[in-house]
Order: sequence, then C-alpha cells, then structure tokens
Amino acid sequence: MTRERVMGWDIGGAHLKAAVLEGADNLRVHMEPCPLWKGVPELTRAMGRILERTGSGVAHAVTMTGELVDHFPDRAQGVRAIVQAVRERLAEEAEPLFFARDGGLLDAEGVLEAPEEVASANWRATAQAVARSCPSALLVDIGSTTSDLVPLRAGSVAAAGDSDAARLRAGELLYTGAVRTPVMALGDRVPVAGAWVPLAAEWFATTADVHRLRGVLPEGADLGPTADGAAADREGSARRLARMVGNDAEAGDPAPWERLAEYLAEMQLRDLLDAAYLVEGRLGLDRDAPVVGAGVGRFLASAMAERLGRPYRDFKTLVAPGAYKAGPDPADCAPAVSLAVLAKGAFE
Repeated sequence: MTRERVMGWDIGGAHLKAAVLEGADNLRVHMEPCPLWKGVPELTRAMGRILERTGSGVAHAVTMTGELVDHFPDRAQGVRAIVQAVRERLAEEAEPLFFARDGGLLDAEGVLEAPEEVASANWRATAQAVARSCPSALLVDIGSTTSDLVPLRAGSVAAAGDSDAARLRAGELLYTGAVRTPVMALGDRVPVAGAWVPLAAEWFATTADVHRLRGVLPEGADLGPTADGAAADREGSARRLARMVGNDAEAGDPAPWERLAEYLAEMQLRDLLDAAYLVEGRLGLDRDAPVVGAGVGRFLASAMAERLGRPYRDFKTLVAPGAYKAGPDPADCAPAVSLAVLAKGAFE
C-alpha cells in the first residue's frame, strides 16, 4: 500500500495522541482526553473527534499502552479489544498496522494471535526515531503518568528490558509523571513551617498541582479532572496541596504552598535521577551523550540533564524537524510522531 499521508496513533489509558505526516515537511499533531478505564467507547469517541479533523486517505499505524487500564482483566484482552475497536472505527480506511516491541509492524490478525508483541511498545517507537539522528543519548520521555528512560548507543536501542515488568525492574520505566501522579506517591513526609509533616495517603492532589504552582506546567498538558473536581488554576492547586499536609490554603498567601511545590518537585526529580544513574551506569553511556527530552514533563528532563552534567536536546529538534505545522507540540506526543515517521517507509 502506498499513501502520501501517514498517521501514527498512540493509544494511552488517559489520552489519545495522533500525528499526521504528509510528505516530508507537513506534520500535524492531535491530542484528545481518552479515559479508557471507563470503557472502549471512550476510545471510539476520541478517535472520531480526531478523524473529523484529519479526513480520509490516510495510512494508519498504531501503538498503545491503554491495554493496562483496569477496565480490562489482563493485557492480552486489552490489546485485542483495542485492536478490534480501531479496526471497526477505521473500517472505511485501509487496514491499520500495529507497532511491535521488536520495532516492526504487524497486521491486526498477527496482533490478535500474539497480543504481547504490541503491548506497551510505544517507548520503542520514540527511541528508534530519535536514534536515527542522535545515535548516543539517554532518552527521557516524561508524560502525564509515566516516565521512560531509554539508553541509545551506536544508533540502536540499548534498553535492558522490553516488557513493562522488565523495564520497571531495570529503572527504565517509572510510574511518575507531570500531571496524574498522586502527590502521596512522591514520598512520606515534607517540611512545613520548620517541621516534618507526613503526607496524607489520599488522592488530594497530583503532580499537575505541583508543577502548575511552579509555573512550569505546559498549556494543554492537564486535560483531565482535578483531584477534587475544582478549577485547574493556581488557587485550586494551592488548596489541594495544603490539604495534603492537613491545612487550608490561606487566601492571598500562596508562598508556603509554592515552596511546598518546589520541595515536592525536588522529590520527584530525585527519583528520576536515581533511575538515570542506574541506567547510564549499566551501559557505560558516553559522558558527552545528551539527555533527549520528550513528553509534557520534559522540563524535568532538562533539569535532569543539568544535574547529570549532560547536554540537553529536545525531541522536536531531532524527529521531523521543520515539519511541524499545527496542533500540540510534537514533543508532547513523541510516540505518535515517531510512529508516523517510522511507518512512512512501510507505506511507500
């Protein structure tokens, strides 16, 4: 099949991201909320909203992590349900291909027979695309929920693990992100007014509140509801963080909660740095290899580069540079953009 327009889909548990690459110099990026834990119809509706903007005549390639949501009893059934939903929604288009963890593309029948081959493989799409122009690097993709740390060496992906379980053990996958991570997951206690105070073991606030108060959360990064269902603004974030330490935020005095946000961000950064030292030490990564930042939380990747004494590169300067035309920043949707770039050759 030959198509001039190739669309890469990244189906997550909370967001649906897509990138349409037309020719070599026209890239348009799309992102929609998609709370897949509520059921497969959420995916169908989110795909419909994107397809209304992209039109027909597109070749489709798909990667996913959404099979992990607890709507599905296990990952295999999740993969099969997502594949079936995608095929039905794209019935009038050509059959989609699915990105496999070995870096290849499978048709739907192949995926239905071996669903483990495509489960949670989106990180490898990003890594393969980055390795084409940055052969030695530490790729750090910090999304809303998780962080991927992928070493690249000699133009190849040098990861120790290829499944979620193996990558968690290797420090290459962390369940910490810039938006949806509960604050209680960042540590046990924080300093407040000169005393150590335990964090409440409740979903009172998330990392979106932390980074919003710090003024670094990108516009459009937080598409879901807040922990308390109230406004996603600085006042609301201060109120939610204060609740984590048994307090109420006083109107007109955000300073204590801004300071708390800085400390919580430092706690999150420490976890990421611990993983980075583990990963780079295992491989013996060259000292001049950069940190390549991707994801809505790549401001943390930039901070990691500074602490690690490494140069920093942004994903969008490496993958399809100059092609971006519209939509969210391509680095915010790195797996979708990467898959569009990688799959283009398969459709030519």
